[in-house]
Amino acid sequence: MKVVTGLVLLICCSSVCGQKNSIIAKNAKIEKVGTGYSFTEGPAVSGEGRVYFTDQPNDRIYVWEEGKGISLWAEGTGRSNGLYVDADGQLVSCADLHNQIVRFGKDKKMQVVYEKYDGKQLNGPNDLWITPKGGIYFTDPYYHRNYWRDGHTEVQDVRGVYYLSPGGEVTRVIDDYKQPNGLIGTPDGKTLYVADINGGKIWKYDIQSDGTLSNKTFLAPHGSDGMTIDNKGNVYLTMGKVLVYSPKGELIREIEVPESPSNVCFGGKKRNILFITARTSVYTLKMSVKGVDLHSLP
Repeated sequence: MKVVTGLVLLICCSSVCGQKNSIIAKNAKIEKVGTGYSFTEGPAVSGEGRVYFTDQPNDRIYVWEEGKGISLWAEGTGRSNGLYVDADGQLVSCADLHNQIVRFGKDKKMQVVYEKYDGKQLNGPNDLWITPKGGIYFTDPYYHRNYWRDGHTEVQDVRGVYYLSPGGEVTRVIDDYKQPNGLIGTPDGKTLYVADINGGKIWKYDIQSDGTLSNKTFLAPHGSDGMTIDNKGNVYLTMGKVLVYSPKGELIREIEVPESPSNVCFGGKKRNILFITARTSVYTLKMSVKGVDLHSLP
């Protein structure tokens, strides 16, 4: 694995809706900060602004730190894909080697959080978001993996989205998608955005007190692999490029990336650096908006 520092690439951005103030910092350029991976995914920011990301084909998790670069964090991660850092600073992962939601303790050992619905193995958890109160929403599509045992088949009758409550109760909250994938929620815990990647749509939901979803509303005519949100409520999608939509569903920015992006999050000490995983590399872009910081909420 080769880490690259100092390689700067020009960014091609188009402002769409006549937005007066750019979400991208003045004179900012996309910077390739690491390369030589097989397929990068799942960026997740810690309370200190470090960003963890996965190289799933190589079963590794790396960590990027502003001003210091990238280092290997763990190997043998259960084929971790989507990641999120919980309120205790522990990394939670969609680990599809055995189709589980797992948590990495301070010793980096994996603990199974959840793995079966209605007595049947999950299809393959892909992405997750942890609410301010500690509940977990996760998508469970089906992408057949070459590292699964011979004869492995899809068991669940629905490619769904689930809610795991802080008390350990699980509810299937979405059951009408072709292939759920990326998802992200708002910092007040009231709204959830979910991508039906094969359906080519992003949907917006109201989150109820019991974790169920209501008021399904169309947001954007795109699928998305990974997603994030900024402090203005804009939603960032990854579908060929980074597409930025306002909470009202207006396309306000398109960000070209040298490689097709798979996922995004905001990192850095001030949460003003957009961190992009994109196939064999990872990129950063300085922003004028910031990511939301759930770790600072009560």
